[in-house]
Amino acid sequence: MNWFVTALKNYAVFSGRSRRSEYWYFGLFYLIFYGAAAVVDVMTGSFERTSGIGFCTAILALALLIPSISVTVRRLHDTGRSGWWVLIGFVPLVGGIILLVFLCQDSEPGANRFGANPKVVSLVRSVAPAGPAKSWSTPQAKR
Repeated sequence: MNWFVTALKNYAVFSGRSRRSEYWYFGLFYLIFYGAAAVVDVMTGSFERTSGIGFCTAILALALLIPSISVTVRRLHDTGRSGWWVLIGFVPLVGGIILLVFLCQDSEPGANRFGANPKVVSLVRSVAPAGPAKSWSTPQAKR
């Protein structure tokens, strides 16, 4: 859930890089929320079979449109590609497959023209001490 919230916090940030986990967890939670919204639409009667969308699913799709595009662009940046490659998804049949392959690839090692590698940055954060070192000496008696 942290990755989904991180993607929402950076909803309009089209620069930088996103790890595979951020992108795919965002997609997973998007799918879960969309399914829940579809159930609500069916229960309330606002779901239309012809279009395959209802009121709640339409609101959710509109609300998450820009965050989903931005996390996809940052994911493409992580593989060393321009964000404009997202447009290849509009090419029938082949475009979606090519985009899926790009999104599944590993990060470029080290920094690239879009920023530092997010894997290295998160590893440094997790290894670095969080605060000042504590003394392991015996506690002082209260006076």
